[in-house]
Amino acid sequence: MTLKSSWELALERTAKNAPPATKLTDAQKAKLAEIDRIYKAKIAEEEITLQPKIAAARAKGDAEATQKIEEQLRTQLERLRRKCEEEKETIRQRP
Repeated sequence: MTLKSSWELALERTAKNAPPATKLTDAQKAKLAEIDRIYKAKIAEEEITLQPKIAAARAKGDAEATQKIEEQLRTQLERLRRKCEEEKETIRQRP
């Protein structure tokens, strides 16, 4: 009998609790890739739009405006990433 490390035991427990892996169809894979592409573009667009505003606020020395715009950027990026994952999960759940 061999002793298992705590890492090996944790892996076994995780594998038991994980949902069974489902195979994705080629159409699902293509749709997931398309969703990734769309949201990467939306994220880049937000960054391109707000980064110059952040730089301008910093150049003026307006810490409050800088912080406000940075928070707006973080919020928008988080929202887009969450929406992307929700759409991808919907695709994964379809038979």
